[in-house]
Amino acid sequence: MNNEKALNWFVQLIGIDLEKVSHHERIISAVGGFLGIAGILLVSTSVLPPASAGLIVASMGASAVLLFAVPHGKLSQPWALIGGHLISACIGVTIGKLVPETTLAAALAVGLAIGAMHYTRCIHPPGGASALAAVVSGSKVHALGYMYVLTPVALNVAIILLVAILVNLPFAWRRYPAGLKTLMARLRPEATRELHEQPGIQVNDIRYAIQQMDIVVDVTDDDLNEIFRLAQQHASEGHLAADTIQLGKSYSNGDYGNDWSVRMVVDESSETNQVIYRVLAGKNRRSTGVCTREEFARWAKYEVFRNENSWQRVEA
Repeated sequence: MNNEKALNWFVQLIGIDLEKVSHHERIISAVGGFLGIAGILLVSTSVLPPASAGLIVASMGASAVLLFAVPHGKLSQPWALIGGHLISACIGVTIGKLVPETTLAAALAVGLAIGAMHYTRCIHPPGGASALAAVVSGSKVHALGYMYVLTPVALNVAIILLVAILVNLPFAWRRYPAGLKTLMARLRPEATRELHEQPGIQVNDIRYAIQQMDIVVDVTDDDLNEIFRLAQQHASEGHLAADTIQLGKSYSNGDYGNDWSVRMVVDESSETNQVIYRVLAGKNRRSTGVCTREEFARWAKYEVFRNENSWQRVEA
């Protein structure tokens, strides 16, 4: 394994995100987080002593990251924020009253909060901190009882929700909640028609695949649709048109390393619109395959020809 492959493997293993985000986007997120937490601190410190308020505000700091850094994420939406914090806070207070041993109570509060958020479809990671704070924040918080759910938790949620709406509102690509994007699309009939007239795979197909994988993906249906639309657009760029694929010609996918390959069209059927190809070089060499002409065109990036011991691109 060379150094570059080792580095790529390490980056993938520990989950470093290499996606590019503009400086503009990062600045808006930071300013939004500042305003949200400033408002929450003013409220929490007026209700609780600084030490206890600090523990509770910590969960809202985590919410600020979601609402301002990934405002269109499924875990960032209003029901996730509201339900995640309030339901978890109720569980934390209840466990704190019923289980005297702090370690056991803290573990139970967080575990039950996670389960409750799953079943009520409001998974919001900072909600676990709201449940935990109800147990470990000390006598001042314990004395609040279920008032803790209303003040400061519900009040803090209301503040950060309002700030998230206002901060993201001026920016069309960041409007929060994410459902605003769907509502705006309905006001543009042509956009709605384009959304539903896309051929092939649809959002429901992608959502079905995610359900079959039995995992939680922090992406809304609208974002899935936009991701797929942009992916289709990108995939169509730089590839050959289906009607240019010819019998007897060789084509390459233009990939690098182990994924590079060259295929020759050895037969075709006009009735089924299929082509039969043989892999002449690269990945899966000496194998054969069958696919539609459109599928082959999406795979092929350009035509190639054999020049002595190398394959060269046919210039248009």
